[in-house]
Amino acid sequence: MKHTLSVLVEDEAGVLSRISSLFARRGFNIESLAVGPGEQGGVSRITMVVPGDDRVIEQLTKQLYKLVNVLKVQDITETPCVERELMLVKVNATSSNRSEVIELAQIFRARVVDVAEDSLTLEVVGDPGKMVAIVQVLQKFGLREMARTGKIALTRESGVNTELLKSLEAKVS
Repeated sequence: MKHTLSVLVEDEAGVLSRISSLFARRGFNIESLAVGPGEQGGVSRITMVVPGDDRVIEQLTKQLYKLVNVLKVQDITETPCVERELMLVKVNATSSNRSEVIELAQIFRARVVDVAEDSLTLEVVGDPGKMVAIVQVLQKFGLREMARTGKIALTRESGVNTELLKSLEAKVS
């Protein structure tokens, strides 16, 4: 199972290196990693997607807390969250298929951020599932390049679980 960890750390040189070394020494992979300033000055938020069972994640959490600059570790996998990812994707788009690529981009609320003679670069923002879906749809045109940020997430103060709402809506439809 994949777990999403939200880690607050002191914003100091080497903290990310120490965290990634901890994972490497124990043979654990980090599937996605996003780092940026947190809500307080001097504090950064690291969002990681890590494969493993509950026991492995509990062990990693304990190990993370042993690092000097780690302030808080939360496994937010089962917590209602807002999750987003940013992707830039360059797709083949000739004069014959350009309008179809743009239509598909609009369906996914993607923005065209660069236009070339034979390609379009799209900016896509959304949950990780949206990224997978648009890539599948665009593959028939040919993908030239792709860059993804990795997942970022914040827990929902409202406590509303959007995945639960989606499943209820599907049953009603």
